[in-house]
Amino acid sequence: MRALQLIELTGPSGLRLVEADEPSADGVVVDLVAAGVSFPDLLQTQGFYQVKRPLPFVPGAEAAGVVRSAPPESGLRAGQRVAVLSFEGTWQQVVAVAPERVLPLPDTVSPAAAAGLPVNYLTGHFALRRRAKAEAGETVLVHGAAGGVGVAALHLCRAWDLRSVAVVSDARKAEVAAAAGADHVLLVDGWLDEARRWTGGRGVDIVLDPVGGDRFTDSLRSLAPEGRLVVLGFTGGSIPTVKVNRLLLNNTSVLGAGWGEMLRQEPASLRRQWDELYPLLEHGTLTAAEPTVYPMAEAADALGALADRTATGKLVLDLR
Repeated sequence: MRALQLIELTGPSGLRLVEADEPSADGVVVDLVAAGVSFPDLLQTQGFYQVKRPLPFVPGAEAAGVVRSAPPESGLRAGQRVAVLSFEGTWQQVVAVAPERVLPLPDTVSPAAAAGLPVNYLTGHFALRRRAKAEAGETVLVHGAAGGVGVAALHLCRAWDLRSVAVVSDARKAEVAAAAGADHVLLVDGWLDEARRWTGGRGVDIVLDPVGGDRFTDSLRSLAPEGRLVVLGFTGGSIPTVKVNRLLLNNTSVLGAGWGEMLRQEPASLRRQWDELYPLLEHGTLTAAEPTVYPMAEAADALGALADRTATGKLVLDLR
């Protein structure tokens, strides 16, 4: 099979397209057609990710394809369309994974869209449902709203009757956020004052922040009484700090949403999350975003688009 291996920690340039042996047939064997590209993949190529893997290794954590074989007790069958989650790498044409990491797909979801579903949509689900405990009618402000996590969050807000405010850096990304269903779109310059005006001075109930950096304090200021700021990551580069006296001013909270860590602690939670999202996808209540697709040989370019922040929506690799 063909696989992408990271052979040195020099960023995207450290990737090589190689011929590799297929994995042993332990668990569910899936022939992959597409794999998701996410910000942690970029950090891994640079050696900055918190989980360190010995070189060489195959990046990627999510993908979609067709079951080749499965244990009888798994409930899966050969020929079934599935998404997979594997922290051992998915940028290869065949994987063998445990049955609990294989997610059946409804016919409404294309293979390319399915490859970008697990990480972003389940991260959004975890952040909104479990950490922020979002309730219908609340207002959610999403930073980085034109990125993969941002678009997924906007789709989830629409499915769950949450009002959404998207914050983006330019007009092109504003169009992406609007198309993803944002109720209101703001450019990053002056976003705090505009968010306050749009909410009649009350503020927003929830902020989802995958960006970090220097807008963090303003995110706290944007919260309504008992609002929740959910930290998803730091694509902006710097990790902000919190002066906790600010939390007393309006009884607000800062929450971490480490979805990958939650999965390591509670492996069974993956299927519980998927069981909630599957009927929404099946009936069209939740939209699976169609991604930008790169050929397998251009994986470095996909990571480069994340690095220079020109990417919008989800990026995936065509593995065929």
